[in-house]
Amino acid sequence: MLIFLDTEYTDEYRRELVSVGMVTEDGQRSIYLERTDFLRTSCNHFVVANVLPHLGEDAGALCTRPELGHRLHAWFQVLPRRVQLASDSAIDRDLLLMAMGGTLPANVNPVLYDLRTLIDTTVYDTAVARYHGHPAHPWHHALHDALAHRAGWLAWMDRNSTGRT
Repeated sequence: MLIFLDTEYTDEYRRELVSVGMVTEDGQRSIYLERTDFLRTSCNHFVVANVLPHLGEDAGALCTRPELGHRLHAWFQVLPRRVQLASDSAIDRDLLLMAMGGTLPANVNPVLYDLRTLIDTTVYDTAVARYHGHPAHPWHHALHDALAHRAGWLAWMDRNSTGRT
């Protein structure tokens, strides 16, 4: 089973995790967590303008770095025996790995399913844009970006299962 993953982080150089969002391929399980202890002064202008405004809307998502690692481990424990992370950036997997203390759970395939191969396809791009077109589904929100990845992948799979290109 694929697990669609997205993260938000402070900047390209420090890469301090701000938030993480994941959703299962079947859409039955998701997790969204925001760190309360990251350094806001380390955020670049893009993050300040596009990520920080979405934080704090879900009180249940707020946690410290140690709590985040514990909650991630607990979430993976209830998933199937074999799952694979799917993301458009290896940085997302690397930040997740760091948040989990440097070790992925045994049920997680260490090989990332790279969504970058699909991003430039019209069907994927259209589905992602359609998902984010809803006012309650902002861009640069880790869970909504993960859900958009799932929508794009499902559209791509539907298109390719019919034999159309």
